[in-house]
Amino acid sequence: MTSTPSSSATTNVMLAIFEKKTTQIDLYRPLRNYIAFHYSEREAQNLEDDLQTLKQLRSDLERTPDPSLPARRDLLQNYYKALCLVETRFPISPDKDHINSVTFVWHDAFKNKQKASQQNIHLEKAAVLFNLGAVYSQIGLSYDRATVDGRRLASHAFIAAAGAFAFLRDNAATKASIGSSTTVDLSVECAGMLERLMLAQAQESVFENTIAKGSTPGVCAKISRQVGLYYEEALAAANSPTLNQHFDKAWVSHMQLKAALFFAEACYRYGLELHEKEEIAEEIARLKSGISALAESKKSTRGAAQQILDAISKLEANLNRNLERAMKENDRVYLMRVPSVSSLPPLPAFAMVKPMAMSEVLDASKEKMFASLVPDSSAKALSRYTEMVDDIIRTQAEKLQQASELTRVRLKEMDLPESILALEGNFTLPTDLKEDVEAVQISGGPAGLEAELQQLRDLRRVNQEILVHIDELLQKEAREDSQFRSQFGTRWTRPQSSTLTKNLQDRLSRFAANLKQASDSDARIERSVREHSALMSILDRHPIESALPTLARPIMSLDANEDAILGALKQSLRQLETLGAQRAGLEDMLKEMKRKDDILPKLMTSTGSYEDLFRKEISKYDLISEDIGHNIEAQEQLLLQIQAQNDEFAAVFNLEDYKASREKCYKQIQAAIGKYREIKDNINEGLKFYVTLQDAITNVKQQCSDFVMTRNIQCQEMIEDVHKQMAGLNFQDSKNSAAYNYPSAGSQSQRSGPQQQTDPRPQTSYYRPPEQPGYSQPPPYSTQQMPPPYHAPPQAGSPYPPHQAGSPYPPPQAGSPYPPPQQQPPASHEYGQPAYPGWRGPYYNAQQSGSHPRPPYTIPPQYPPNQSGYYKPQ
Repeated sequence: MTSTPSSSATTNVMLAIFEKKTTQIDLYRPLRNYIAFHYSEREAQNLEDDLQTLKQLRSDLERTPDPSLPARRDLLQNYYKALCLVETRFPISPDKDHINSVTFVWHDAFKNKQKASQQNIHLEKAAVLFNLGAVYSQIGLSYDRATVDGRRLASHAFIAAAGAFAFLRDNAATKASIGSSTTVDLSVECAGMLERLMLAQAQESVFENTIAKGSTPGVCAKISRQVGLYYEEALAAANSPTLNQHFDKAWVSHMQLKAALFFAEACYRYGLELHEKEEIAEEIARLKSGISALAESKKSTRGAAQQILDAISKLEANLNRNLERAMKENDRVYLMRVPSVSSLPPLPAFAMVKPMAMSEVLDASKEKMFASLVPDSSAKALSRYTEMVDDIIRTQAEKLQQASELTRVRLKEMDLPESILALEGNFTLPTDLKEDVEAVQISGGPAGLEAELQQLRDLRRVNQEILVHIDELLQKEAREDSQFRSQFGTRWTRPQSSTLTKNLQDRLSRFAANLKQASDSDARIERSVREHSALMSILDRHPIESALPTLARPIMSLDANEDAILGALKQSLRQLETLGAQRAGLEDMLKEMKRKDDILPKLMTSTGSYEDLFRKEISKYDLISEDIGHNIEAQEQLLLQIQAQNDEFAAVFNLEDYKASREKCYKQIQAAIGKYREIKDNINEGLKFYVTLQDAITNVKQQCSDFVMTRNIQCQEMIEDVHKQMAGLNFQDSKNSAAYNYPSAGSQSQRSGPQQQTDPRPQTSYYRPPEQPGYSQPPPYSTQQMPPPYHAPPQAGSPYPPHQAGSPYPPPQAGSPYPPPQQQPPASHEYGQPAYPGWRGPYYNAQQSGSHPRPPYTIPPQYPPNQSGYYKPQ
């Protein structure tokens, strides 16, 4: 370590650092063997030049330092980058699978007898960085600091030295200190202390140039104070437990005196500025503070350079002179109370220097040495980096999507651009409402309801005609039975028709009641169609947009500025559209950047932490991220502008009234759709009801036909028997011995078997009461009678008869206007009446067939498939 005072300034005494010493080592042979073993001999031959270059760099490092400091600096930088390439490809450690024949040895720079030896490359890299900082300090001390340019170049060299030691502290010192064999000069604490020392000397060079340029006392005071702070920090680090026994006492005294000297210098310069401002009291306190600091520093001057002591004495004399002058002026003129030194705020400071960023100087990513060797760690790091990039892309893409969604929502709230389109005659319905209207129109619309109502009328007429036909059949049979009963008197012993058809008549009455109720429901539906035809007529408009109100220009305008307002709003909307297009382009740029982002070559040559490399590479996405932020910010401002312009547009064009009328029209269309859907559902329910009821009535008609045919056969047989009795003939035989048993209406049981009649007298009654429930009981398909519609009016809110409890038919849908149809009893059900002798059941059973064709009507589908959800069953 040396100190070279300036020839023109007594204070320009600074420190430089000697390099660390090392021992000779061979890197060529171990690395070549590793390549040949783990890769191939051919690969080792291909990398022969790189191995020779590395060998030469190490050999030059071991020699006596070059007389040219810049050449030495370049050698250290090149060798460090080569070591970074070696580190990522050649594992040097004591492990048997690694390169374990290389041991690096380095001596301490401040205590040469101490040395460290390690089988890892971290010690080698840290030592090279230390020597690089030492060389930079020597370069700084080599300049002629008596000149402005010399001091400027010296300051740059000290800044580079500070950068080298800072890089050592942050990237290599910790790794090099791991293990039993280490030296103090490569510790984090020592690297930090040397960084502060180099910054202090760089700031000191700047201060000397500031004085030379004749800067104001205030500026000089701030720069001087920062010099003192840097020296104070370096002194504090040197006195730390780790380093307090490691440096020469002269170094400690040097830093201590420099710290006090530049603190006092700052007090002196600051006092000059205070004197100009006539702040005499604080000036006196500052001068006393500087004098006190110099007096305290003189207590430990062992090994200090004489130039520093002379500078302290000179500065002390200046301080005392100014202090004496200030005190006299205060006593005679100002009479201010002098504050205590402890009450004074800290002196202001301003740093003019900072450590040089060595990451770019020592970047090995562009070096080609050992480029063909791809380490596994690089592939893993690449995967992690890709995840980081994907996260950025995803985050920024979400911001873009959110911005677009915000634009859509805000424009919808302002009813833009729909209101402008409405002004230009381009109307449109909301998508869901338009789909509902289209579904109604596809299904026929209100105009098609009349045809469906006609279907209801036709089906009702058919059912009524069938009921009339059944009633006529039964009445005709009853009249014939009554005529024969009158003709033959007591000899006509078969049951009366009214007794046998009571069950059928009850069912027919219920069918008639159902038809009456259904007819009332049909009338209500038709009345609803008529009453709401005006409301629903809007659904027959083609296109439906023609039903919407129009937005017109104001009839009268005071200032005739509506065109300007409309033009400004359109322009803003075009700008908003441009921002949206820019967002789409930014998203494409993000994807393209990701596609081209290949850092594998840099990973393979990385010498530092992957995290540092990742931060640097990820930073290239900062610009486009900023562009995205600016785009979103510009959109927010533009939306505020559009909001104001739209408010003005709405006021001029009376937009609120237009919106109100448009919303009223929307609600009218919705109400029309709802009413149409309700009527359509009721009509479909009616069609379903009539078809189902027609099946039931047709079944009953068949039973009536069977009953009438059976009664006719019985009538003919009984007429023959009565005539024989009246002629006095005895027709008693075994086939006629049993009493006549008559089947009830709808019964299909056969006559009783052949049994000899023992009593020749006429039977007084052919009817035997049934053992099971007879005609007076309710039918099995219902547990209660359906009351007439006028005795049981429909409940409020529904125009239709209520569903009967216990009905075997499924209850009608909610709101159905029709009563449930009646169910027919099973074909095998017996009504409890004995068969009349002579009735040939099998003969008639063979003749059973439907006497009425199936109705031609079918239930149309409620709505076309795949239409709006308004038409789906609830």
